[in-house]
Amino acid sequence: MKFTQGLIPGRLLRRYKRFLADVELADGSLVTAHTPNTGSMLGCAEPGSRVWLRDSGNPKRKYPLSWELVETNAGVMVGINTGLANHLLREAIETGQVSELGGYERIRSEVKYGSENSRIDLLLAAQGRPDCYVEVKNLTLVEGGTGYFPDAVSARGSKHLRELSTVARAGQRAVIFFCVQRNDACRVSPADAIDPVYGQTLRQALEQGVEALAYAASPSPEGISLERALQVVV
Repeated sequence: MKFTQGLIPGRLLRRYKRFLADVELADGSLVTAHTPNTGSMLGCAEPGSRVWLRDSGNPKRKYPLSWELVETNAGVMVGINTGLANHLLREAIETGQVSELGGYERIRSEVKYGSENSRIDLLLAAQGRPDCYVEVKNLTLVEGGTGYFPDAVSARGSKHLRELSTVARAGQRAVIFFCVQRNDACRVSPADAIDPVYGQTLRQALEQGVEALAYAASPSPEGISLERALQVVV
């Protein structure tokens, strides 16, 4: 996907209250931007990092600028907007870039399902095939070539895995999809050191028929799209 308008470069001063970031723009002015990421953003929120902001074009918003990209200390571009992950995957499915999820005729978003009051990110359907429930996770933490999820304890993430397990046991297709918005990962693994419960729940889900897929992207100020499949190692 292309960013429809040019992103605004700046330097990160601090991230705080989870959803806010103070940024110094190129002209020296200071702004507070919305941070569309609920995780810890470990390694992606260091003061002084180069960042890029998107202008919502809505002056009525309290924080009309949103943080989209960061360049890490190692020089890696990372997309931090978790809200883009679903759009990136849907675009990739529709253009045939994710062969594992090809062959479906209809895609629906945010469909209610399960016994724990959940909404599935993408529901794929086709005549004569079981429905495919896809839960999308945005991944920004990479160390030594391995992408780790989650970057903070995620009870919600474990809940989604339980819901997918129920779907798989019922004979439908269930997929956990890791959207890696950076290009320096070779594989993806659960972050057991951060959230051991999530790792255990993921392994149990795979044993019950849930599939795990991961794709990496190469973000830039011009745009971002999924490019290559990664191995999921549990």
